[in-house]
Amino acid sequence: MTQWVYPHGSAAQGDWDVSLGTIDSEPVEGWAYTGLKVADAAAGQVLHLDAADEERLVVPLSGAFDVTSATGEYHLRGRRDVFSGPTDVVYVGAGSPVDIVSAEGGRVAVATAPATTKYPDQLVKAEDNEIVLRGNGPTSREARNFGMMNNIQAERFLVCEVITPSGSWSSYPVHKHDVENEHETALEEIYYFDMKAIDGATAAAEPMAYQGASSADDRPLDIMTEVRPGDTVLIPYGWHGPSIAVPGYDLYYLNVMGGAGERDWRVTIREDQVWVNEALRNVPRDPRLPM
Repeated sequence: MTQWVYPHGSAAQGDWDVSLGTIDSEPVEGWAYTGLKVADAAAGQVLHLDAADEERLVVPLSGAFDVTSATGEYHLRGRRDVFSGPTDVVYVGAGSPVDIVSAEGGRVAVATAPATTKYPDQLVKAEDNEIVLRGNGPTSREARNFGMMNNIQAERFLVCEVITPSGSWSSYPVHKHDVENEHETALEEIYYFDMKAIDGATAAAEPMAYQGASSADDRPLDIMTEVRPGDTVLIPYGWHGPSIAVPGYDLYYLNVMGGAGERDWRVTIREDQVWVNEALRNVPRDPRLPM
């Protein structure tokens, strides 16, 4: 049976705590279009990626980083942590080596997808990050759309990050994007998680959240798992969600989506949950957002 849930450290490779779906990773059966690498880097440490038929997007999770490609050098100012606001990111097109150097120590993610089109490097500054507030009341969340179809040129992938405040539900009502038609685009999706305790937490606090996914047709999928900081979940098809920020802990996830068809994000909401958005339409959005 293919593994879809990877606790922190279970997909490590070399310097990387997470290495899934990339050209140099161990293959995952049934997974083809997206990849993710995540690493902690000491001050001055160089993380190197060879030139490959792979497009990449470098996302500082904490700390600042300097990125060098075949055609440019970029300083990513970074952030204290993922809950501190958006960050500079840089897209590097297929066929270029990439060196990532930590300025003072930090954590960095690299979203990837197989690609051959050599799009130019694209730096997206934190202040230019498209921030979208979604949902209302208990479904309130914040999306930072730095790598979506309207924000960068890319061959295949769509990349964003989502903040869900403590006690709220994200990826809800549940949705799917696993067929290519006028209503959906067929996209597999990676979820990479982090959490933090809210004010008042004791030393015993252990950040956690829950992630679900389920079958939408005859392809089996049944995920409802507790996730911890650094965990990764692959969702190849089916219904995505819910992503639950349990009371006491704010939730973060980085999404990497991609497929063989159109580079767009069109989704279907599960029919028995369509009414939820309408019912919450006049409920105030959570005032803790944006973070």
